[in-house]
Amino acid sequence: MQKTVINEIFELLRDIRAVDSESEFSRDWLGRSECYLRTLRFKKAEPSVATIAICASKLQHYGHQLVQQDRHRKIGERFLALSQQCHAQINQQSRAMWL
Repeated sequence: MQKTVINEIFELLRDIRAVDSESEFSRDWLGRSECYLRTLRFKKAEPSVATIAICASKLQHYGHQLVQQDRHRKIGERFLALSQQCHAQINQQSRAMWL
């Protein structure tokens, strides 16, 4: 599995202590089983479009809430930027399927 926006999101969430492990991230932020990221790594696979969409939606939701608070504005802006990166990846993967 190459470095993807999903990996970047996991690292950020771990750094800000929003998640403690890949298992927690897979379950709570990707809506997948606890072994999802580990399985992707083992199979050298990319996350599914559906998985990226779930994460993008959650980032966007919390990003909008956080930017309204002065104390958390920067992290909210980062969440929104990562959500946009997720959408770009969704478009790229989807386009590759129909081209």
